[in-house]
Amino acid sequence: MGIFDRFRKKKPENTPEPLTPDTAGWDDINRECERVYPGQTNPKHYGTLIKWCFGGNDPLDGISIYDGGDFWHFVTFGLSELYQKESDDKAVSGYGMEFTFRLKKACCEDQEAEIRCICGILQTIARITFTKGEVFRAYEYLYTGQTEGIDTKMASNITGFITIPDSTLNSIDTRNGRLDFVQFIGVTNAELLALREKQMTVKELYDRLGSDVTDYCRESVV
Repeated sequence: MGIFDRFRKKKPENTPEPLTPDTAGWDDINRECERVYPGQTNPKHYGTLIKWCFGGNDPLDGISIYDGGDFWHFVTFGLSELYQKESDDKAVSGYGMEFTFRLKKACCEDQEAEIRCICGILQTIARITFTKGEVFRAYEYLYTGQTEGIDTKMASNITGFITIPDSTLNSIDTRNGRLDFVQFIGVTNAELLALREKQMTVKELYDRLGSDVTDYCRESVV
């Protein structure tokens, strides 16, 4: 993960909203998602009521959730340039990434509550990028020292994340530049400590997991 200050997004004051926003970047992301999920043209979507640029607390403009059968597939909108081109780098769209996440349905007693919880977590991670300019790449890990589960009941063994390239969404060249879909996978505290102590690499842990779907019911693999 690196610090890219030139893309850091601050909250401007009194920024007028365009009357007819160009949604070129958003549309390009939608097209890639529809390639993977044909027919799901109206997925679950949680939009931000007050945008970051108008003083809101949530940096992402929205998160779409696609039905993958036995899992929900989350896709963020807002780390890349969704509307007009703003940055000077024409080759890269915004921070050059959007986040994704797959959550297994079976271990979610209240699926709607868990979906909202993950949306909040993705907003929190995106806030790190917006305030500190930190760009997340594939095959990294996110360890905060938290030992309670990330689920709503804080009862699971999943406390943090590793990242991989999304397994089905391809990197795309949008009209505002290229972006990668960086997928977060939930991992346990023991697994994170093994990574931190260099007992294994993220790729090795991913191979041990054998799945890119976060399962709140699973035990640690280390």
